[in-house]
Amino acid sequence: MLTTPPTSLYIHIPWCVKKCPYCDFNSHEQRGASQEAAYVEALLADLDADLEAFPWIRERRIQTVFFGGGTPSLFAPDSIARILDGARARLGFADICETTLETNPGTVEHGRFDGYARAGVNRISFGVQTFNNEKLKKLGRIHDADEARRAVAEAQDAGITEINIDLMYALPDQNIGEAVFDIEQALQLCPTHVSHYQLTLEPNTVFAAHPPRLPDDDCAWDMQEQCQSMLAAAGHPQYEVSAYAAGPHQCRHNLNYWRFGDYLGIGAGAHAKLTDVENQHILRPWKLKNPRAYLESAGKPSRLGATVWIEPEQRPFEFMLNALRLNEGFRTDQFEATTGLARAVIDEQLKQSLQNGWLQEIAAGHWRPTELGSRFLNDLIELFLP
Repeated sequence: MLTTPPTSLYIHIPWCVKKCPYCDFNSHEQRGASQEAAYVEALLADLDADLEAFPWIRERRIQTVFFGGGTPSLFAPDSIARILDGARARLGFADICETTLETNPGTVEHGRFDGYARAGVNRISFGVQTFNNEKLKKLGRIHDADEARRAVAEAQDAGITEINIDLMYALPDQNIGEAVFDIEQALQLCPTHVSHYQLTLEPNTVFAAHPPRLPDDDCAWDMQEQCQSMLAAAGHPQYEVSAYAAGPHQCRHNLNYWRFGDYLGIGAGAHAKLTDVENQHILRPWKLKNPRAYLESAGKPSRLGATVWIEPEQRPFEFMLNALRLNEGFRTDQFEATTGLARAVIDEQLKQSLQNGWLQEIAAGHWRPTELGSRFLNDLIELFLP
């Protein structure tokens, strides 16, 4: 039987100064007059419409908030405050609510971080990607390494202690020494969290149409292993495929995703995952991607791109797609509570995973990927396809 999971709020800001050639997110270059004020009103109208469509959410307490994009730091602190104040007026918030703002170092201004802190932001995620200026140009980034260092320091000076630095590896023509250099530079800034992603060529991006020369798979794996060891030695153990932090500093918002929790999603192209406990349904609504269309439909049923119900036969795969990314793995009681299914429906897959050496049961009902399973994670997850 489904039970009520923790609930988060995701807020999408779709504009950037410049679209990066590797990016497949719903982001759009900002042209013409800013639509910031209108978009803030649209977000709150969207939230009102969601609460009317999914009224059981009103009873939840929001545990985490995440402003993603795009580049949310293009919006002024006062706008972020209006969004958060509006959300708090409509929903209950946890006493300690992790509130993250994604930012690019090239789009922040000196002194703005104290404004974001006053608005309620207590965690900043910096899209640094690399400290190599040549590589930054190849990635289409609008900042340089020194701007990244200054931005992190300014956020820390403003009293924001929870700092994530996003880094990418296996960049065009990158060698292991350059990947290691990025980790060394990041650690000098004393972040509490590091996200370390392999650059991949995603469909419908400039890089997919015009592929740069990337390191081969063996070289990329060597980069990951060496950087992972460095991060662990510096007190940032890996806890998810691309996430590194000590326990108190793990990203609670992303943990809720990976543990198959619920989240509301407002903004252009935002997705949500919602559990209707009374009717034993799990649904995934999402909003129109185009910012203009989203603004024109604010608060109306037409703001929804679609709503898909996750049928029982799909839930094991949906659950494992998230949970198996975590080093901690999952518990079978957690599986039962968030999918509404009995453990027996995955017994055959668990048995096959054991035989393949991809999963291990470290305690009664507690399963996690082995080192081999982590290397063949896609194959492991595919076992749970309907």
